[in-house]
Amino acid sequence: MAIPTSELQKVNPSSIIELYELQLTTALHGVNYTYRFHNGTNALTSNGNIVWNTNTYSAFPIEVEGFEYQGQGPLPRPKIRVANLLSSITAILLEVNTASPGNDLTGAKLTRIRTLVRYIDAVNFPGSTNPYGTSDATVEFPREIYYVARKTTETREAVEFELAAVFDLAGVRAPKRTCTANLCPWIYRGTECGYSASTYYDENDKKVSTLAEDKCGKKLSSCKVRFGTSSELPFGAFPGIGAFNG
Repeated sequence: MAIPTSELQKVNPSSIIELYELQLTTALHGVNYTYRFHNGTNALTSNGNIVWNTNTYSAFPIEVEGFEYQGQGPLPRPKIRVANLLSSITAILLEVNTASPGNDLTGAKLTRIRTLVRYIDAVNFPGSTNPYGTSDATVEFPREIYYVARKTTETREAVEFELAAVFDLAGVRAPKRTCTANLCPWIYRGTECGYSASTYYDENDKKVSTLAEDKCGKKLSSCKVRFGTSSELPFGAFPGIGAFNG
């Protein structure tokens, strides 16, 4: 992915195109499907869909707010309002509720994609020629990923959902395992540990002669005596040395 920095620095950059993907999963919603939509048009028709990276995003009346990040305070909880005049959103909710009673798209993944007009697929323009520049599906702003936290409003006119970041969902903690300082959580000589040498040590990190005497002290020093350097230690074994293995 390349951020369109040089284009944004121009006196008159091309317009920003905002696209959305809503991903449902079988485990939560009874169906594995991705809805793609946008609130705008293309250059062919007044209410045309937009093609980005060969995927079609349907034109649909939506309104969003609250995506702004602040340097302090809680994470943003954006809201998205979708037109429901034809009861299309209600139909989706009923289908999901049939497969998963009480679920109003809760947990569905919403991805906000933003790029510039000059980079969208040429098929969006007359003659399949982008008059603003060369199409490039690798150029876009960093994607913003949220999950549906709850349905806040449902009327004949519109349905509104509140979104949350993955770390802001109820009952979610990170990392997903308990990390205890100076105590390795892995099973000695197991898959995560990765130690399989024929050199044996006891729990005090003293060399012994047989596998029957081989035990691990579960300390950082135990890892060091077996692996030699910290760069070779088991991934995520000790906080501050490797990344957490969630």
